[in-house]
Amino acid sequence: MTKPHILQMGAYPAWDVEVLEERFVLHRYFEAQDKQAFVAEHGANIRGIATRGELGASKELIEALPSLEVISVYGVGFDAVNLDAARARGIRVTNTPDVLTKDVADLALAMMLASSRDVVGASAWVRSGNWAGQGNYPLQRRAFGKRAGVLGLGRIGFEVAKRLAGFDMDIAYCDVSAKDFAGDWQFIDNARGLAARSDFLFVTLTGGAATRHVVNREVIDALGPEGMLINVSRASNIDEDALLSALEERRLGWAALDVFEGEPRINPRFLALDNVLLQPHQASGTVETRKAMGKLVHDNLVAHFDGAPLLTPVI
Repeated sequence: MTKPHILQMGAYPAWDVEVLEERFVLHRYFEAQDKQAFVAEHGANIRGIATRGELGASKELIEALPSLEVISVYGVGFDAVNLDAARARGIRVTNTPDVLTKDVADLALAMMLASSRDVVGASAWVRSGNWAGQGNYPLQRRAFGKRAGVLGLGRIGFEVAKRLAGFDMDIAYCDVSAKDFAGDWQFIDNARGLAARSDFLFVTLTGGAATRHVVNREVIDALGPEGMLINVSRASNIDEDALLSALEERRLGWAALDVFEGEPRINPRFLALDNVLLQPHQASGTVETRKAMGKLVHDNLVAHFDGAPLLTPVI
């Protein structure tokens, strides 16, 4: 059987590549120095794209692949895939929901705790000898019992809120509508209102044009100098310039971020701040979850080329 040709947009763990290569011919787009020439050389044969959430597939790329049938996204977010271009060609798109949800929620809570208790700074205090030489570390802030806001009560937001309930927190959320499954969590219909009643604001929205910069200066100022912003969603959901200015001017107390515009080359202004926890886009970064994500990318591609129903279709 002739193996379908797949365009691999970014690096995957070795265990995923090994399995994919058993069934497909992989063309490593991310390794090409001249990507336009690479697509021109191989484009006619490409029937599928294996990509990552932050890499997606642009309209220009989709249009350059005349034989393209399916795009399989390694990640829950698919906003970087031009869905209009895919729909126009009848190209199927899949993602990897659910398998990463609880790991992302775990890291969101870990970031909250690490920031509120300054775990990183306290560890450095011990390692530097300051504990012995200068005494106890400065007092930090409590997490339990505080007011938490969840901006986007989807799969991940729901898991975050469930974990916050274990800390006896006063939970509210904002979404397009109130959710029956939210129980006694308070529904607030706008991001600014949610921020104003929150000590900790978790951003767990999907990405895309509809949510771009939903966390703007007004929302950040409503969270205020005693508030903390935690983002495990998409960088585009936050106005990064407004966030940086608020952190620098102490109009916002703290931030804990797993995603950034232009990552991994983040704005150097972040590096000068002592009130932000920086993470390398690793919310789903456990061995167990990444293996499950890779399997789902593979299984969706196999299903498509075998003529079987897709496991997790987007379109």
